[in-house]
Parts: sequence; C-alpha cells; structure tokens
Amino acid sequence: MSTVQLLEFKEKLKSKPESVNHKPDRQTRKLLLFLFTSARGGFTRLRIVMLLLEKPYNTHQLGLELGLDYKAVQHHMKILEKNNLVSKIGEKYGAVFHISNFLEYNIGALNEAIDKLDRKMNSKKVYL
Repeated sequence: MSTVQLLEFKEKLKSKPESVNHKPDRQTRKLLLFLFTSARGGFTRLRIVMLLLEKPYNTHQLGLELGLDYKAVQHHMKILEKNNLVSKIGEKYGAVFHISNFLEYNIGALNEAIDKLDRKMNSKKVYL
C-alpha cells in the first residue's frame, strides 16, 4: 500500500463530476469506510474499484492488472458485488464487472476512505 497510489486515486476521483455534488447518507458512508478501510483487503478492493472506474474488466484481467491470484480477485469481486458496489454482465469466467450505479452516485465517499487509509499508513504505533 503506498501513499503515492492513494494520492493518484484522489486525483482520479476529483476528475469525476458526480463526486463534488452528492454527499452520501450515513449508512452508505459507514459501508464504504468499512469495506475499504476497516475490513481486511480494503486496499485491494479500492485498487479494483479504481481500475473499474477506467473501464470494465473480467476477473482474469483484474488479476493480471493488479498482480493478484485469480481466486483472490474473485473473492474481492464477490464482496463488492454483494454490497452493490459493482455490477456484473455475463456469467462465470467471462463475466465483466463495472462500477454499479449506487457506487457511481456515492463515489465522493471514497475520498474519505482514501484519507482514512492514508492516515492509517502514516500513523506510527507507540507501545507503552
């Protein structure tokens, strides 16, 4: 996980016009913060979403782009799909994923998740 990548993600989100106009409701905000900052694999899910903002991908293509195992990507896609953050066209191996309308509408909430991840990465743990 790198701070540079997080900054790139923030810049990409700024280019989306919807991110400026809409403030997500409390439950949506909590869901996105949990999935991208609190749960294990949140940074990987964020990387997947950032790729899907550019264009649709299937699981195999995402694995190649991210340097991850097919099964790992498949696991994250199930979580994202279950929480209505991505939509799938097709079935099985050839299924193509894209950002859901729900996430597109609430994309501005990802800025907060990115900020929280950045703070987590840069905080030093002090043990007394």
